[in-house]
Amino acid sequence: MTPIIRAEALQHTYSAGTPFEKVAIDQINLDIEPGQLVGIIGHTGSGKSTFIQHLNGLLKPTSGTVYFDGEDIHRSKEATRDVRFSVGLVFQYPEYQLFEETVYKDIAFGPKNMKLSEKEVDERVKEAAHFVGLSDDLMECSPLELSGGQKRRIAIAGVIAMRPKVLILDEPTAGLDPAGCRDILQNILDYKRETESTVLLVTHSMDDAARLADRLIVFHSGHIAFDGTPPEVFSHTLELLEIGLDVPQAARIAEALRERGVKLPESIYTADQLRDAVLDAWKGAGAC
Repeated sequence: MTPIIRAEALQHTYSAGTPFEKVAIDQINLDIEPGQLVGIIGHTGSGKSTFIQHLNGLLKPTSGTVYFDGEDIHRSKEATRDVRFSVGLVFQYPEYQLFEETVYKDIAFGPKNMKLSEKEVDERVKEAAHFVGLSDDLMECSPLELSGGQKRRIAIAGVIAMRPKVLILDEPTAGLDPAGCRDILQNILDYKRETESTVLLVTHSMDDAARLADRLIVFHSGHIAFDGTPPEVFSHTLELLEIGLDVPQAARIAEALRERGVKLPESIYTADQLRDAVLDAWKGAGAC
């Protein structure tokens, strides 16, 4: 199977040739398969945001190549333009980019740029609004008058309306209250399940990453430090802490219990796993 996205020897240097030169990502080699939900994690400045901006051509590599469906996305200006409809990127705090008079017009902006018919644009706007939980009565409201959570949904809907094969979200829950976070993440899961799209989720929440992702990619100092399933990545609890990352609370508690002599498996990263492992250890110790 051809990876939907491939990065080969990808490097990006900011301010090259000046005293402020900085290599943000260095020799990244990575394949992303169709249908995966990939969590991308790393501390601030690790290179993850620079990396995702290469995947739809917003940034051009200093060296190396990005492929979408087996084709170099920079092979022509037309190819770079087209890939931005197929690889949708939702920036952190996307509500600051809302600018149209109504919610409907904001969601319709991308599909209209795709030169679709009015009927097709309308279908996509309604479909995208449904995916993110926006009711019909909001369509003629000004997006600037709505709540922060509603604005976030509008911005996500505007990307979803282009029906991208790959949806990339940079910290989609940043600044939202717990209820808003849960709702947005559930919207994303529902969208992936119904469309079978590939989703890349950049997040600082290790608990969200552990719970949602099929695969985790950990960036550190412009390189990939770890790449694997959540059990594989979170089995490196101490290494993750050493490079300045948090780990899921369950993994942190499990490590503390191991240090106190409780025999627990290494691959604990969710609350359910921790509960079951502690119960097994308790029974194994002969508790009644």
